[in-house]
Amino acid sequence: MDQEEISGVALEFCLRLARAQALVVRRLDTVLGGHHGLSFGDFVLLHHLSKAPGGRLRRVDLAEKLGLTASGVTRTLLPLEKTGYVARQADARDARVSYAAITPAGHEIFDHALFTSKETCNELLRHAAPDQLEAMSAALGYVAGMSA
Repeated sequence: MDQEEISGVALEFCLRLARAQALVVRRLDTVLGGHHGLSFGDFVLLHHLSKAPGGRLRRVDLAEKLGLTASGVTRTLLPLEKTGYVARQADARDARVSYAAITPAGHEIFDHALFTSKETCNELLRHAAPDQLEAMSAALGYVAGMSA
């Protein structure tokens, strides 16, 4: 395969990726909203917090993981703070640093939403073989800067 063919394949992959991403987000928004009152964006945020040491991340680090600006993460956190799924925490040693922490209620809703999300993703990817999923996941990890 020459460079022009490789470029064409790469472009086709990116176009299909964009279409698939839009479909996945729309489907998960619908399912999570209907069952748990969460958007897919809320779910992703809770996922990052649930995986973080101590269930908390600096707001700037959370913004980085979500691909948002500092003000974007603040707007995203606000409804989750109001519902009690996330709490704001100050750093005892540095008043300039602020953390977002998942609460017990946040863990509970996340665990339920995780089950729903897994079912939905299994349905969306039901025709893909496990080795295909691993290869696609690895390729997407490289695109997202999360190599193997």
